[in-house]
Amino acid sequence: MGLKKQIADFEEEKARTHDRDILDLIDETTAALVNSGIAEKSVGVGDQAPDFTLPDAMGNDVRLSDLTKARPVIVTFYRGGWCPYCNLELRAFQRELDAIKSIGGSLVAVSPLTSDNSLSAAEKNELAFPVLSDAGNRVADAFGLVFDLDERLKPVYKNRLGNDVEAENGDPTYRLPLPATYVISRGGKVSYAYVNADYRHRAEPADVIAVLRAEVSY
Repeated sequence: MGLKKQIADFEEEKARTHDRDILDLIDETTAALVNSGIAEKSVGVGDQAPDFTLPDAMGNDVRLSDLTKARPVIVTFYRGGWCPYCNLELRAFQRELDAIKSIGGSLVAVSPLTSDNSLSAAEKNELAFPVLSDAGNRVADAFGLVFDLDERLKPVYKNRLGNDVEAENGDPTYRLPLPATYVISRGGKVSYAYVNADYRHRAEPADVIAVLRAEVSY
């Protein structure tokens, strides 16, 4: 089952289990974010990807330019382990990890979670690829992905959905990255970019792998 179908199934379940006022507020604030044009201003195909060094869940530094010296890299930005859409996406990429490696690519995921919470997300989803901690959204900001969560959603996230974003990120600002997936070629150029201001839409791993395969065979 593809990621798009898994998300659609989750959406059906959410419609049955979540209060209507919460769903309406999420729809309203998400539409406003889409209409802001933030996704169109982010790093895109043909751009040089901002280089970065971030710690993985075990505290080891991972540098993008080191990864892209020999092979193209998939970099996927996610909101956090508290986000069910992110967990579906991470597990979907994990299922394709052998295919990614077999065609000569690699994969890292980036979120504003603290290192401890990144480790928890990796363990919960049984991930065998690096999960990097972007404290303060510094790297996501360089990619043009960061936005401020609508004030009305903050108490909803924390008190009604049980998502303590401040504690998860070790940051009181409620700044989050748009979910985004990139293929970054050897040398650091972006050859694929999926950025959607509606967090309920994600790149399909099969589509990303098709780009990666073309990149490797180029």
